[in-house]
Amino acid sequence: MKYNQLFEKFKGKRILVIGDVMLDSYILGTVTRISPEAPVPIISLEKKDNRIGGAGNVALNLKHLGAAPIIASVIGNDSEGTILKELFVKRGISTEGLMISSERKTTVKTRVISSKQQLLRIDSEDTHPLTANNENALLAKIELLLKNDVDAVILEDYDKGVLNKHNIQKIITLAKQLNIPVTADPKKENFHYYSGLTLFKPNLKELKEGLNLDFNFEQEKERFELAVDTLRKDIPHTISLVTLSEHGVFICNENDKAYIPAHKREITDVSGAGDTVIAVATLCLLANTSLTELAMISNIAGGMVCEKPGVVSITFEALKNEVNELL
Repeated sequence: MKYNQLFEKFKGKRILVIGDVMLDSYILGTVTRISPEAPVPIISLEKKDNRIGGAGNVALNLKHLGAAPIIASVIGNDSEGTILKELFVKRGISTEGLMISSERKTTVKTRVISSKQQLLRIDSEDTHPLTANNENALLAKIELLLKNDVDAVILEDYDKGVLNKHNIQKIITLAKQLNIPVTADPKKENFHYYSGLTLFKPNLKELKEGLNLDFNFEQEKERFELAVDTLRKDIPHTISLVTLSEHGVFICNENDKAYIPAHKREITDVSGAGDTVIAVATLCLLANTSLTELAMISNIAGGMVCEKPGVVSITFEALKNEVNELL
């Protein structure tokens, strides 16, 4: 098959994933009736489930695609943190860069789901920046890991406090000194502090918020491309990959650009799609694909996870089969 050799290049790549990890907790059941106490559905509980979320889901995607991810983050010294660390170990994801701190609590997102539909989400989190001690300790861990044969770095920002304008630039500088490519999935708070990246992957909403712009993508493609030009000037980086939801993805570098349309799918839940896209894009970058191939394969991967409820990761065989079938 055409892309089998490409996917073999994913295997064994050591990728350091830095950012906000979280525990995704699921309450699954069936709506049986409306409560007489208030106009809310009553769920008949069938199952509870805990999964790796946030930056951890990027690492999980990488693991399932044959790579060797290392997670670097800060979690709380609490029961949720213990569960999360155990999940990383169980999934075979290195926790060499994971710090446990009594100064934070572990981020937990609890989703209530019935018939593949999310009815409610409850967030328990600390979003304040890391203390100086925690930040210095995390950076020391990251510096050691970068010197230990890391192939790439992914910065996965959920605005929960692990990444900030100071440590983002320190990490990018350290990586560049060692010729290690850095990719990033940003959020609004630190949007302007990613100068020097190899690949920058905002979605359309993040692009608008980060640049304080408003336009209709479908009707104003020229304004969209001007926004990407502004992004590249304000935050210098090599490759821009903008995910456009149902419109697919846009990719460009200094010389080339391409729109990749989305494939028709039955969308169930878009949660975690960005995690999958940045994981696959980084692996494609390491495999030296063309710009267009990187975008096409990442686009397929992001679409695949949207067909399943909750935050899920992609698998090596599933992606390989789908890419070989569609491309």
